[in-house]
Amino acid sequence: MKINNIVARKKKTHFTFGKSEYNTKEAVTGILFLLPCFVLAAIFVFLPIFISLTYAFTDANMLRLDRVNFIGFDNFLRAFEDVEIRNALKNTLIFVLGVMPLQFGTALGLALLLNHVKRFNTFLRWAFFVPVMLSLAVTSMLWMNLLNSQEGLINTFLLALGANPALFLEDPNQAMPCIIFISAWQGAGYQMLIILSGLKNISKDMYEAASIDRANKWQQFIHVTLPSIKPTLVFVFITMLIGAFRICIQPMIMTDGGPLGSTMTMSFYIYKTGVEYRDVGYSSAIALLYTFIIATISLTLRKVLGGDNQA
Repeated sequence: MKINNIVARKKKTHFTFGKSEYNTKEAVTGILFLLPCFVLAAIFVFLPIFISLTYAFTDANMLRLDRVNFIGFDNFLRAFEDVEIRNALKNTLIFVLGVMPLQFGTALGLALLLNHVKRFNTFLRWAFFVPVMLSLAVTSMLWMNLLNSQEGLINTFLLALGANPALFLEDPNQAMPCIIFISAWQGAGYQMLIILSGLKNISKDMYEAASIDRANKWQQFIHVTLPSIKPTLVFVFITMLIGAFRICIQPMIMTDGGPLGSTMTMSFYIYKTGVEYRDVGYSSAIALLYTFIIATISLTLRKVLGGDNQA
């Protein structure tokens, strides 16, 4: 009788999830370990999103948050008439179209190089990944000093070679290309490691079969390598695209959106509107519209590229 009671109690302390059986105490322990993560996410992610969605339909200002009035869609109508938004969106698109092929091509090229180079492979991985380990603020400050038109190291070399010094970040035609180059240099190492992990998972048997069919290196790359790492490339492309649309730190530190507004991006404009101009309601509305644009582009490309399926 006692044995039956013990077995019955044990059955009550277990539950099944799918094909696995878990002890109630273990489940509670696991939930407690996850609880800090959920609390932090609720405070620093979901709560700010909810507040931002609420403020988007109000005239909230940081100087008078005690007197917030509901104004409906006025902020959104104002955004469609804002000339500054058009300029910021144009600059953001220029940055995205410039940095995407440069950074993606660099990451893919470095990954292919490291996949074949055996000597100093570990050193090269670290060398290419070091810029990623630096914060964007540090990287921006470093390059801002290097590109200084008066005392910068690059202009010092140009003068030593007999060339005229360049304005770089002070020229409206050169500022955005400089930021594009710096961003691609700083971020390519991260995507390189992701692509390299995909290359390592390609079976050597596929290359041997292609060699038997007399396929050269280029044909193997087109018909074996690219199809095999297509899901990885799609993932890298989409995450890189989202990151490019969120460009903010570099123009904030290096140019403050100038010269003549040539590097004012959408994320930086949202920041300036909400933090510097204190117009929280309007900045929240712009952020909501911009998030919708990014999500639409990302999901559309994800559907078109079809990264979920192996080619």
